[in-house]
Amino acid sequence: MHPIEKPDLIFFDTTLRDGEQSPGVTLSLGDKLAIATQLSRMGVDVIEAGFPVASEGDFEAVCAIALSVGRLTEGRKSGLPIVVCGLSRAIESDIQRCFDAIAPAPRKRIHTFLATSDIHLKYKLKISRDECIARAAAAVKYARSLCDDIEFSPEDAGRSDKDFLCLVLGAVIKAGATTINIPDTVGYNTPEEYSDIIKHLIEYTPGSETVVWSTHCHNDLGLATANTLAGIKAGARQIEVTINGIGERAGNTAFEEVCMALYTHPSAFPVGISQIHTCLISPISKLVSELTGMAVQPNKAIVGANAFAHESGIHQDGVLKHQETYEIIRPEVVGIHSNSLVLGKHSGRNALCSHFKKLGIILTQEQLQHTFQRFKHEADRKKQLSDDDILALLDDKLKL
Repeated sequence: MHPIEKPDLIFFDTTLRDGEQSPGVTLSLGDKLAIATQLSRMGVDVIEAGFPVASEGDFEAVCAIALSVGRLTEGRKSGLPIVVCGLSRAIESDIQRCFDAIAPAPRKRIHTFLATSDIHLKYKLKISRDECIARAAAAVKYARSLCDDIEFSPEDAGRSDKDFLCLVLGAVIKAGATTINIPDTVGYNTPEEYSDIIKHLIEYTPGSETVVWSTHCHNDLGLATANTLAGIKAGARQIEVTINGIGERAGNTAFEEVCMALYTHPSAFPVGISQIHTCLISPISKLVSELTGMAVQPNKAIVGANAFAHESGIHQDGVLKHQETYEIIRPEVVGIHSNSLVLGKHSGRNALCSHFKKLGIILTQEQLQHTFQRFKHEADRKKQLSDDDILALLDDKLKL
């Protein structure tokens, strides 16, 4: 029997908008074009290029991306260029400014938003629920008069009343929204809560079957990836992510984590990732880290320096005998040339012997045992040993 083909998950990358809102991050036009180009080559479906009304620089950057990257098809399995999206508040002047910025792109989207939680309505917007519904619907209706592809986000949906959300979202769908994004804006939800929200909205929102449902999760409790995966299982078919998980406060859902979770568990989810070139994950992670100045923590999943590094002797021995003993993903799948066996006090004989072979030195068992004892003594003194340190372990008669 042939496996059932699954629809591809829609990857909406907001590195250049929500990611740039990380404290201390400012990207130049050249930086943004470089990142946008790589996102296009990697196979991302939609790129949120910025918030055009925020500044003249943001407007110019979104326009430049729409004009250049918005026309690229290089490396894209679909053969279609990336959708260039701009963000706007639910205000006509914002929406018009957004459309003017994305206008040069062959495929474009307006993403407009309005808060729906009672705490935001009362303290930030100072409007009633009825006013919220009217304002959201009017914004979407105006946006749809300019563009066919319209996304609406009820900000702070994760803390909003679900039945009220159904009313708001039913109104914006009727007004012309084509994608409905559900933000856990402050990273408040648990996976079970977020899944229940998505399921409830899909079941009870009028017109829900006519739109694409999307996730947008923040990582304040470290649950962004788990919540996003729960949202996919609940029926979401688009996810909003950033490279390296950068973004406001504790960041957004990390592109690479969700992508490789789906890669590793293809039968566990109702969607696929066939359009993504996973081998470009590590290169774009390094590019974003370099241009934003935000270092990737060494133990970060998928793209951290230690993600494919092993120091424990038991782990090193297992990996040397069969890679899958301690690696669920081959390094080359995400664009890393090979794993690394870190030589430290937890390392074993097999790893040390393997390292000597890489240096062109073959030791007998007796020589290895003698050298290993010296290695352990030195490793207790240093956190990690370099090639020079390793060579210095050899007796003079063993050196080449």
